Amino acid sequence: MTPQVLIVGAGPTGLVLALALEKQGIPFRIIDQQAGPGAASRAMVVHARTLEFYRQFGIADLFVQRGIPMHTAHIMKNGKLKGKINFGDLGEKISPYPYVLSLPQDEHEALLIEKLRSKGIQVEWNTELVSLQEGAEVVHALTTRQGTTQEQSYAYVCGCDGAHSTVRKEMGLEFPGGTYEQMFFVADVGSIEPVSHVAMNFFEEGFCLVFPICTSGQVRLIGLIPPKILKQGVPADLEPLIPYVETNTGVRISQVNWYSTYKSHHRVSEHFRKGRVFIAGDAAHVHSPVGGQGMNTGIGDAMNLGWKLAAVLRDKADTGILDSYESERIAFARSLVATTDRLFQSIVGGGILTSLVTETVIPYIVPLLLDVPKLRKMAFQRLSQTQIRYRDSILSSGASGSIHGGDRLPWIQTARGDNFAPLQSVDWQLHVYGQASQSLRRLSETTGIPLHEMGWTPSMKEAGMHPDSAFLVRPDGYIALADPHQDPGSIQAYLEQFHITPFTS
Repeated sequence: MTPQVLIVGAGPTGLVLALALEKQGIPFRIIDQQAGPGAASRAMVVHARTLEFYRQFGIADLFVQRGIPMHTAHIMKNGKLKGKINFGDLGEKISPYPYVLSLPQDEHEALLIEKLRSKGIQVEWNTELVSLQEGAEVVHALTTRQGTTQEQSYAYVCGCDGAHSTVRKEMGLEFPGGTYEQMFFVADVGSIEPVSHVAMNFFEEGFCLVFPICTSGQVRLIGLIPPKILKQGVPADLEPLIPYVETNTGVRISQVNWYSTYKSHHRVSEHFRKGRVFIAGDAAHVHSPVGGQGMNTGIGDAMNLGWKLAAVLRDKADTGILDSYESERIAFARSLVATTDRLFQSIVGGGILTSLVTETVIPYIVPLLLDVPKLRKMAFQRLSQTQIRYRDSILSSGASGSIHGGDRLPWIQTARGDNFAPLQSVDWQLHVYGQASQSLRRLSETTGIPLHEMGWTPSMKEAGMHPDSAFLVRPDGYIALADPHQDPGSIQAYLEQFHITPFTS
């Protein structure tokens, strides 16, 4: 089949977008200028919202099995234990994945690539985008592979090609922001003594994070290269850093598997879309490493964009829904960059503020705050990205109790399991929490949108729902329309406004 979409970049964002398009039967190409999957990857954290998306593809359990749920983090200052942060099941009653999962990005990507391979889809490595030219109905893309140039037309092009995105540059978009002066290092090493927990090590020269990896005796190190070492130039290998790492983290290194250096940025593109061309992930926004948000945000972009492109290409929705991609995702990206920038500067900026944050706030105040149930819940929602909502979107309408159109569907355990199980269709659906009316049942039959009736439980009230409320749920698990009265007229009007029909019809 002739590909309708060109995905440029095969990192997590591009791979998840590929899975989303494959799920809906959209033919596409996915290319990457690299020779193969990355090895020197930096992201370690997989948040709950990402795992919820992966559950929709039937792959969440595989990621959980390969990763390590982080239940405790040790806070170290100058080699001494200052405190512990007890994550435990931080998001209990909020998500089926109530923890933070540690999984190296290279392993993460390998699992996604294998999933695509099982569907008969191969990433085209060593393939570079040269140029784009948008026509009235298509985008003409010029690519090159091992000296052979190819020109092909696509309905849409999606740039998931990182901070130095060729797609973004071809779109002529500015990428305002800045680059942190600090130089980071990342390494996978063997540890003589086993490491069973995450450790945040702060010291005079900066910090170093230690993550255990499922592979026996392996740990990942992510930290700042101290200025006194940088005066001699950026280290070509980990050797000059080993005494520094061992002294400040307590890890005794037996071998170095790989090592890389990088600088971190804080930037957001002025737009995420221009005509038939979109950008997502690091091509659209880059962040400081605080909170492990970058990769997860890119995956959220892919889930948001994937079903919308598929719906338009299959004539299951009006093309106007594509306008909602930028408006829904850019506001969050801007807020996230601003927040992570402030936190990062407070940790590495030096002076009284840095001393206060690293010696008092993180080791003592944060653990105390996380013992307060309400604050614990708020912290998880923010960290896990389960609090992201699109209430101001053109696709969001209505409210019932404290649940509004644009909110993530609250996770509810039911007598038969949970209300997220139907989301594996990655399609439109109706949910009723209580008893469905006959008129709503008829609407489901005439529109072909499945109706899922959940018997009322006290947990639904705790989630902010009113009995017998109806919700029209988007393919990505966000609420399109919330209706406390099960009014079939309002739901029908919404469907007609955007010319929505389910993928299965």
